[in-house]
Amino acid sequence: MKNSIDNLEWTTTHHLAHIQNQHPFMRRWAVQFELAYTDFRVIQMALQMDGQHHELLADFSQTYEAIHNYEFAFAGDGLEGFNQQYGGELDEYANQVDHFEDLIDQIRDLEP
Repeated sequence: MKNSIDNLEWTTTHHLAHIQNQHPFMRRWAVQFELAYTDFRVIQMALQMDGQHHELLADFSQTYEAIHNYEFAFAGDGLEGFNQQYGGELDEYANQVDHFEDLIDQIRDLEP
């Protein structure tokens, strides 16, 4: 699970910076986006199977879904489409990523 955690954290942080800096859509970004979603599901499943961290799982899932919505807009419609839909919400997007990083740290602390 460590690789999934590391990849997911890097990807969400990198994608936020990419959009904040108004860089155009790239195919590599889309591949990272898809792989990060798989990593999210791996972590989510591990937390579900553990069964002991329901609040962390719920917060982790809800926060990533919010981030995923921002990233999905960029993946689907590029920078212009993202800006039309969420251009005024960059601070909220950044807050979601910051909170997500805190959740990732909590999940790392659970690893044996």
